[in-house]
Amino acid sequence: MKLPRARRRLYLMRHGSVDYFLPDGTPVPPDTVPLNAEGERQADAAGSLFAQCDVRFDRVLVSGLPRTVQTAQRVLSASGQALALEHEPALQEIRGGRIADIPPDQVEQAFLGAFQGRGGVEAEQHRFLGGESIGELLDRVLPAFDAWCARDDWQCLLLVLHGGVNRALLSTALAGQRAFFGRLEQQPACINVLDIGLGDEAVVRAVNIAPTQWLHEHERYTTMEKVLAQYLRLAP
Repeated sequence: MKLPRARRRLYLMRHGSVDYFLPDGTPVPPDTVPLNAEGERQADAAGSLFAQCDVRFDRVLVSGLPRTVQTAQRVLSASGQALALEHEPALQEIRGGRIADIPPDQVEQAFLGAFQGRGGVEAEQHRFLGGESIGELLDRVLPAFDAWCARDDWQCLLLVLHGGVNRALLSTALAGQRAFFGRLEQQPACINVLDIGLGDEAVVRAVNIAPTQWLHEHERYTTMEKVLAQYLRLAP
């Protein structure tokens, strides 16, 4: 018996915490929203963890949206690495519609519905905030991810992406086929660990490691529930 060729390592992160709404409820454009102070702290903690574990990246890929760029920059700085960031717009977050166009009695479902399903064809029909559907997200994200996995110019790759995108990639890796498990929570600046083999083989080693709270001891709400609370100006 001969062991297969050693798999390559992929660290998949979500960007750090941001404020999608101003204190008065005004939305911040998702294409420009920056990390807040907590998001900066989370990214620094992730970088320190990589340094502590002597993890060295070959390449670093971001979606190009400012919150992923800023997170990756802080991770690299805290881990003592200097690498150029590469952008892949196809891996940007699921695109919402205009919140103002959503009837008040449908707001909660518009925010949370895409992330509460059980997977399968029905899940793909859900639209996030009246915009892009889960199926359209998968159509966009999976080919771009597969193309990066097919490249032979890296052994340790850091991806800094988004909650919805990460769910799509992790779900497909876990299912061994196209899938979306909306209930896979992704904390801000969390780290997921995957090993990539030949073809589309992937081994999921760890999911949703939160460097600032290992046991998620302060969390009882999902990130999307918190975003909804921001919009409604509630205090979860």
